[in-house]
Amino acid sequence: MYNFNDSQLRRYDRHFRLRECGFKGQGKILESSVLIVGAGGLGSPVGLYLAAAGVGHIGIIDEDKIELSNLQRQIIHTSAEIGTLKVESAHKKLNALNPDIQITTYPTMLNASNALEIFKSYDVIVDGSDNFATKFLINDACMLLNKPYCYGGILRFSGQCMSIKPRQSACYACVFDTPPSEGSVPNCASAGVFGSVAGILGSIQATEVLKIITDIGEPLYNQLLSFNALDMNFRKIKLKRSPTCRVCGENGITTLKDYANPQCNL
Repeated sequence: MYNFNDSQLRRYDRHFRLRECGFKGQGKILESSVLIVGAGGLGSPVGLYLAAAGVGHIGIIDEDKIELSNLQRQIIHTSAEIGTLKVESAHKKLNALNPDIQITTYPTMLNASNALEIFKSYDVIVDGSDNFATKFLINDACMLLNKPYCYGGILRFSGQCMSIKPRQSACYACVFDTPPSEGSVPNCASAGVFGSVAGILGSIQATEVLKIITDIGEPLYNQLLSFNALDMNFRKIKLKRSPTCRVCGENGITTLKDYANPQCNL
């Protein structure tokens, strides 16, 4: 049993009161480590909720600097920090929220040469990226390292999420196979995104991560949750792992590669 101090007993009181979580579950949270890929629209709420919950070690990787157009949805950053690194801003906010946790920042771009080295230190990975190249790379690295992770994506008024347990549930490539062709799919920069949609999806991702850590409930394995904020319609699509998947199948990948990032400017 985790040896909680007086401050922790007060801070996590509402978790202790949950029969499904209690002292055992909170102990698992405090001993866990989570890497968040992206400190933007999704990474902001994910980071804040995981820090508040007491995840013992949070890593954040993002090479970008804060721009004014980010602030409509990236709630962890402020106007005064425009021009500074997103990971530095996120580190400051998460540390202020919960000074007891360890935070590691990586002000670099995730790529095939550094993904395995960074990922290996964490129990769970969170996809808060905004491009297909990174999403496919995250999936590949997690399959090679046998790391559970939570995928998330947003565009306009919609969001979708799924959790992946390597070799046991459908992976991202089982569902989407390969990145779309150049010019075929818009991104948030070109098509826009309703700011609060990032908060909804990021909160769902944080909840999925805490469920995976504590072994509470049923994570979104073999399920794609999607929602449309315009009518608040949520639905689940049942998925199935493909034995011939090019990534996690019997003849799946053995090394990482960088993917091309398709662009579509509407």
